[in-house]
Amino acid sequence: MFDLIYRFDPNSRHADTAPADADEASRRLEDGNKQFAQMLTAAFDPATVSQVLRFDADDLGLPREDGGPPTQKPFAAILGCSDARVPTEMIFGQACNDLFVVRVAGNVLGSECLGSLDYALTNLEDSLKLVVVLGHSGCGAVTAAVDAFIDPTRYLEFASSHPLRAVVDRIFVATRAAHSAILGLYGPSAEQSAGFRRALIETTVVLNAAVTAATVQAEFSKRLSPDQRVVFGVYNLVTRRVKVSLESDDNVAIRMVPPPDDAAGFGRLGLLVASSSMVRELLGAERGQL
Repeated sequence: MFDLIYRFDPNSRHADTAPADADEASRRLEDGNKQFAQMLTAAFDPATVSQVLRFDADDLGLPREDGGPPTQKPFAAILGCSDARVPTEMIFGQACNDLFVVRVAGNVLGSECLGSLDYALTNLEDSLKLVVVLGHSGCGAVTAAVDAFIDPTRYLEFASSHPLRAVVDRIFVATRAAHSAILGLYGPSAEQSAGFRRALIETTVVLNAAVTAATVQAEFSKRLSPDQRVVFGVYNLVTRRVKVSLESDDNVAIRMVPPPDDAAGFGRLGLLVASSSMVRELLGAERGQL
C-alpha cells in the first residue's frame, strides 16, 4: 500500500525555491518522475510507503491580504497527450502551479496548442525555464496514424472528420521517419514480422515527440533566453518512467533531451530507437528471426 500526501505547512510558506535555469528544471522533473516510479514499485512491499508533495496553499487560493488571486508561476510548460493514463503533474511529482500543461491527442502541435505555449513564454517568462514535449508508449493517436500508414484504406475512417484527420496527418511525418529507420536497420523483411506494427508504433511515438519539440524550438528560438530550453521525452505506461529510447531496463536513466536540429540528427535518433531492445525483441531480431 502507498499514500500520496499533499502537505501544506503554514509556518513555512513559500519555502520552495523556483529552478534557476533549464538544467535545474529538468532535474526537478526527472527526480520527481523517478520518485513516482519507485513509489508504485514499493507499494507491493508489506510496509506502507508514502510520498509527500509539499505545496503552497496560496497557489490554491488561500486568501491574500490584497484579496487577489494566486500569481501564476510555473517553471515548466508541458505539451502532452490527452490520454487519461498520463496524469502530468503526478508522474513528475509536481504540485499546483508548478507546471503549465497543454494536452491534446497525440501531443501534436496545432495552432491552438502553439498559441498556448506562446502565451506561456510571453506572459510567464519570469518563472518558466523549460518547455517539454511528452509522448507516451501505446499512444492511440499514433496507433491510428501507423495503421493508416500500413493500410492506406484505413485513412478512410477519418475522411469525414477534418479534426481527426488533422491529428493523424501531423503524425505521418514521424511515422515515415520511423518506417525508414526500421527498414534501414533490419531490411524489408522486417515488415513481415508479427511485431512490426507495434515496433513501428513505439518508434513513431519517440520521433513524433522529437519532431514536435523541434518545431517548438524553431518557432520560439529567437525568444528563448539562455536559461530556457525545449526538450522531449516519452512516458512508458508500464515502467512509469520518462525516457528517450525504448529500453525496458529500469537502470536506463530517466531523462529528457533537446530535439535534433537537422535531418541527420533525426536519422540518428531513428536508428537509436529502432535498435533499442524493445524494438529488436518485437521484430524477433533478438531471436535471430531477421
